[in-house]
Amino acid sequence: MKFMKMCPKCGSNDILTVDGYCGAYGVGDNIMVGMTIFSAVPVDRYVCCSCGYSEEWIRREDMEKVRNYKRAHRDTGSRLLTDDRR
Repeated sequence: MKFMKMCPKCGSNDILTVDGYCGAYGVGDNIMVGMTIFSAVPVDRYVCCSCGYSEEWIRREDMEKVRNYKRAHRDTGSRLLTDDRR
């Protein structure tokens, strides 16, 4: 939806963008990759107003921060649903 401006589920082009932000105490659409709000990575959302489908995207310039985040990992598919690392 971010690039095509069309919903991949229903084909609608009635798409809204909700810009990520970080407010006081870390509230907002973000990933906290450090100890302060200044290290927060905003997460932008794209919402189809026809069917409700949504996607979340990290801005390109923030990808390195997410890659280096200590809680980020690649899912190998071997974790159980009861795993408490979530």
